[in-house]
Amino acid sequence: MSEPRAAPAMRDAIDFGIVGDNILDIADFAIEKYEFTSGKALSGKARDEAVERVREALWEMVKAFRNRRKEWRKRLFDAADDAVRGSVEGS
Repeated sequence: MSEPRAAPAMRDAIDFGIVGDNILDIADFAIEKYEFTSGKALSGKARDEAVERVREALWEMVKAFRNRRKEWRKRLFDAADDAVRGSVEGS
């Protein structure tokens, strides 16, 4: 009988440093798009506030994604357990 071993480490599918950089890129793009389509240039203060709101909104999405990822990882392990049991027990 083989000895039990720890569950394998799951690598992060996301590099959150890159996500942070992308969030700032997305914020800049959204601001530039707004300025272009509205014909209004934002002041430095308005731009800073917009960047902060975009950052908060997108990080909330990232947190939700992380939670879904945890749920999927659990489902993967549960499905593997069921498959092993079915194979061994012949069901």
